[in-house]
Amino acid sequence: MTALYFIINVASLSIPFLYSFEKKMRFIQYWKSVLLAISIVAIPFLIWDVWFTNMGVWGFNPAYLLGPTIVNLPFEEVLFFFFIPYASIFTHYALLYFFINLALPKKLTKLITIGLLIVAIVIVFFNYDKWYTLINFSVFAALLIYALVTKDTILKSFYLTFLVVLIPFFIVNGLLTGSFIEDQVVWYNNAENLGIRMGTVPVEDAFYAFSMLYGATVLIEKFKPIFNKN
Repeated sequence: MTALYFIINVASLSIPFLYSFEKKMRFIQYWKSVLLAISIVAIPFLIWDVWFTNMGVWGFNPAYLLGPTIVNLPFEEVLFFFFIPYASIFTHYALLYFFINLALPKKLTKLITIGLLIVAIVIVFFNYDKWYTLINFSVFAALLIYALVTKDTILKSFYLTFLVVLIPFFIVNGLLTGSFIEDQVVWYNNAENLGIRMGTVPVEDAFYAFSMLYGATVLIEKFKPIFNKN
């Protein structure tokens, strides 16, 4: 099915986008902040994607693509960096809307952040020869350092909402990496990652998603006071 990747993208966006207009939550009121943040974060991730595609760190199966490309990437892959973050970030804010007190204690959040940072540094140290692992965990570590230095409070709730976001994220990435279908839409060169899969999804993808979504969420919170002055 040549439209499969496109269908996955559209299906992932459709319900969150429609519910953005829900009258009580009115997530659409933040559209400027959300779209600007997602676009800014998409730029380095797309550059990373082009680089890794050219290096053969990962690639795409033309059997599941419509054909058009943008800077050597399938246009469906470019859509991924806008549609999936929007759907995921909507889920984050929807959970905060319906569960107002959804947050970890400050001290526990800091301990989790320090623990994850240590894990990331150790993984980078022992796997500097694997490109996906090296860059992925380096970016992840840099964001955790940012959170610690700035005493960012977003992680108090983000750690919890991200666990929920991972459910649809792994369904989508599972489909893209060969779960429930005959072949892979996106293939990975296991010589450039840890070789650990959750189902068919490389473990690095979870941290990749965290960095992309947390980075966008940080920017959204910075843009909100600018675009939503009352």
